[in-house]
Amino acid sequence: MGGAAEYYRDKLGFTIKGYFFEEPLVFAIVGRDDLTIMLALMKGGRGGSNRDHKAIGIGAYVWVEDADSLYAQLQASGADIVAPPALRIYGMKEIEVRDLDGYVLCFGQDVPAAAE
Repeated sequence: MGGAAEYYRDKLGFTIKGYFFEEPLVFAIVGRDDLTIMLALMKGGRGGSNRDHKAIGIGAYVWVEDADSLYAQLQASGADIVAPPALRIYGMKEIEVRDLDGYVLCFGQDVPAAAE
């Protein structure tokens, strides 16, 4: 798996739930809060960002409760932060990070509009 599961654990705050089909490892499952991601071995190379094909592509979008707290955790762990927290016009505060294989994950917090 080339360290992908360990990167999710060490840099992105996930736990490793298991490895499957050893020698070589073919699948790993990682999780954070209620989210579970399955990582699969890619033969003949590494993965890559959807941004290789379009300007604003992401590999996954994850809803979170507290983007600022997550950002502090990601900074402290040395994660590859692509974009710090930013409030978007559609009411989401988003952080973008890059994983070991180049995939960009976006973590977004719903920020309700101020009551008028």
